[in-house]
Amino acid sequence: WTSARTTRTAQMRRYLKPVTFVLCLLPLAWLLARALGVAGASIGANPIDELQDETAEWALRLLLVTLCITPLTVTLRKPWLLAVRRMLGLFAFTYLCLHFLNWLVLDQWLDLRAILADIAKRPYITIGFTAFLLLVPLAVTSTAGWMRRLGRRWHQLHRLIYPAAILGCVHYWWQVKADWREPLAYALVLALLLGACNLTRFESPP
Repeated sequence: WTSARTTRTAQMRRYLKPVTFVLCLLPLAWLLARALGVAGASIGANPIDELQDETAEWALRLLLVTLCITPLTVTLRKPWLLAVRRMLGLFAFTYLCLHFLNWLVLDQWLDLRAILADIAKRPYITIGFTAFLLLVPLAVTSTAGWMRRLGRRWHQLHRLIYPAAILGCVHYWWQVKADWREPLAYALVLALLLGACNLTRFESPP
């Protein structure tokens, strides 16, 4: 029975990674198709704003999904879920990088003065930029090699995902001018995740 369970776990790991990879790419593929007008798809009247908003939302969604993996693994007793935790985190960072580059290049045209003024003048941009900076070392040290080098410090470092997620929710909330229901939903999900992690003392995910 143990051997059969091990085989099923290995099979789930084998199929879960490519399926997760494809699913994480689908929003980007659809966004690109709309940006290029493929098959009559349209990205809207303001493509820069649309790209900015959608890449940010997918970054936050994937970040929250990443945080769900450890609690789900413990609750459902499905260790094979851990196989995609790193991938989800890296995809969240990828969408965040696209969000940042869209603002940096298409919105600000790499104008350093305008960029610095925007960061200093608008609190939600300051908050968002801080969240991005917190996630950079997590993405860099996400490999097995860095886990070995850092040892216990690796887990301490990767706890930065929690303040980064909080700042991401605040950034989204402050940016929204009218309909705050969606950022509220993200904030509530994050609050539940933080409560679960604190209550059960889960290890922080990478």
